Amino acid sequence: MRLNRHFLSQPALKVAEGLLGKYLCAKIRGRERCGIIVETEAYPGPYDRASHAFNFKKTPRNEAEYRAGGHVYIYMVYGMYWQLNISAGRAGYPECVLIRALEPVTKSILANKHEYPTNHTNKSIREIRAYSRVQTNGPGKLCRWLKLDKSFYAEDVTKSKRIWLEDLGAKIKKAQIAKGPRIGIDYAGPYWAKKRWRFWIKGNLCVSR
Repeated sequence: MRLNRHFLSQPALKVAEGLLGKYLCAKIRGRERCGIIVETEAYPGPYDRASHAFNFKKTPRNEAEYRAGGHVYIYMVYGMYWQLNISAGRAGYPECVLIRALEPVTKSILANKHEYPTNHTNKSIREIRAYSRVQTNGPGKLCRWLKLDKSFYAEDVTKSKRIWLEDLGAKIKKAQIAKGPRIGIDYAGPYWAKKRWRFWIKGNLCVSR
């Protein structure tokens, strides 16, 4: 089932946790690729000094953050890596969630993804995760694997035929979720850099390093 506006209009901190275990899918030239979201970061509003919209700053670059939950906010860092964010919360109040890592889903699993991972052996799951450590264990890597670029900017994942989020019933329990500081935001100062607003699935081999 595709995630709807109601889910994505929740505060960014809640969406960031809630996206763990959900599927991120993109269709490029008729080919679908999907991955299970295993790591996220929350940027919960204009009071957050790490946010691009700190103090309600608004530019052509971050305008998508101000849209209702479910719009793609994608931008480039270091002149070479795309970073995929999904807006959260209500329209006019800038919040977003950075997708940091995915566990790729192979073609055979994709055909029966509602059954994954229960229909696969531990060996096949290990092989998939070993592959993904090279391909999708970081925000820039997963964008390259999904072939995402600026053409996806402001795409509405609740309606888009190019990129969307799915809930296939996998329940990630609180005990399975780890929390820690966000990565690469020292510019925001120690108080904000220490906020435990990064979330990941404990023990998953696809989490970024």
